[in-house]
Amino acid sequence: MLKQLLLGDEAIAQAALDSGISGIYAYPGTPSTEIMEYIQHSKQAETNSVHCKWSTNEKTAMEEALGMSYAGKRAIVCMKHVGLNVAADAFINAGMTGVNGGLIIVSADDPSMHSSQNEQDSRFYGKFAMVPVLEPSNQQGAYNMILYGFDLSEKFQTPVLFRITTRLAHSRTGIELSRPRPQNPIKMPKDTRQFILLPANARNRYKRLIKLQDDFINDSKTSNNVTLIEGTNYDLGIIACGLAYNYLMENFDDQKCPYPLLKIGQYPFSTEHIDTLTSKCKEILVLEEGYPFVEEQLIGLTKSQYTIKGRLNGTLPRDGELTPSLIALALGKETSSYYEVPELVSQRPPALCKGCSHIDLYNALEEVVKEYAHQRVFSDIGCYTLGALPPYNAIHSCVDMGASITMAKGAADAGVFPSIAVIGDSTFTHSGMTGLLDAILENSNITVVISDNGTTGMTGGQTSSATNRLEQICKGLGVEESHLRLIIPLKKNHEENMQVIKEELDYSGVSVIISQRECIQTASRKHRK
Repeated sequence: MLKQLLLGDEAIAQAALDSGISGIYAYPGTPSTEIMEYIQHSKQAETNSVHCKWSTNEKTAMEEALGMSYAGKRAIVCMKHVGLNVAADAFINAGMTGVNGGLIIVSADDPSMHSSQNEQDSRFYGKFAMVPVLEPSNQQGAYNMILYGFDLSEKFQTPVLFRITTRLAHSRTGIELSRPRPQNPIKMPKDTRQFILLPANARNRYKRLIKLQDDFINDSKTSNNVTLIEGTNYDLGIIACGLAYNYLMENFDDQKCPYPLLKIGQYPFSTEHIDTLTSKCKEILVLEEGYPFVEEQLIGLTKSQYTIKGRLNGTLPRDGELTPSLIALALGKETSSYYEVPELVSQRPPALCKGCSHIDLYNALEEVVKEYAHQRVFSDIGCYTLGALPPYNAIHSCVDMGASITMAKGAADAGVFPSIAVIGDSTFTHSGMTGLLDAILENSNITVVISDNGTTGMTGGQTSSATNRLEQICKGLGVEESHLRLIIPLKKNHEENMQVIKEELDYSGVSVIISQRECIQTASRKHRK
């Protein structure tokens, strides 16, 4: 077998290629970004003409992949956990329509919020949509599960949610690869009404989805993704989900757990293994990354009397990611930190790069808004969110993709003046355009600043859908040309830029300022090349 040293994300990407995908659809978001990037640089993908262009947002990615599935081809959609919120409309309804070609949705969760607004657990989305969920415990398992997941998807004509977390996505190990399979031929759905969710048909599709639940459970019983491992000490039973299994095994030198262990990597799962475990054990310890998803279900699953330990009862922290040390403490083992951080070392928060165009924009904006008593600057998701930190302290909000413009409009509706939105170019085309349209339709008294650095900078410099299109988009939405202004954020233009900002803040209506200069990082890369 061929073996490669791969990140978890890269193992998923290679498995998708070896599964015979015809397309990958995604919007960049840490920790999922490297899946698309790996395929974009793959000779295998190039040889097989695999579609691998970034989508405008996660919803469009999900729908585009569903379209490829409609044609009988295999497709994979990749996003971070909050991206699944954006794709939710299409994702939930895809459970109803089902699929034709195999379809896997990868959602990379971010426990401890290393680069995210929340810690949400995508397994709840899978349960809500009533579709199978796969959760690997390591990188080799991720590779194998993608191969299995595409077969599962086509076996039951259902989308499959594939849940990973940051540590699995961004750690590396040797992966044994399988022989690649060819792409599916184009094949239209046998049922021409399968994808028509008019109420009469949707009711039938929903009945079908409900009937499939028993099939999903039976499949998890016969797969290797849910296994009960006998132990020698039945004082405690352990349920380990996904990556938590690896963390557990790090606490035993021989990689053998003395307690009976239920390893879960597929949902929904049968209660038979749960009943077997709980009938023999006095206490159950549930180990899972994210929310207490299994722990909550466990309370009502069995009839036996036993103690449940986990995130809900305080045995493990309710927030943050699991670690082998936290599990050691839950097992009553002594643990110590091998790498104590000296008191001399202070934390270094992230900062805008030296020479970043956002710096010159904020310096001009901050100097202008000092003249106003009640100004508010609503920001968005991107590098420029670092404007919330010293020395700038320039923004007052960061909620979700696109919220800067809509929050600025709502604040203006309430009487806030000046009400300013700062949004990046990629975020604007992701989910800012509809908010701007709302403001234009009501001629809201807001100033929208689009900080255009020509890339999706926060996730590493991927292609931005907005590049060379922002002015045309704003004009097409209805921004008055006289209040669509372009500035170049450089120190030498500081006074001129301040004047433009002041004029547009004082204008009663919608104005858009495009602050345009290439990201210093992408510019440096081009220079080196």
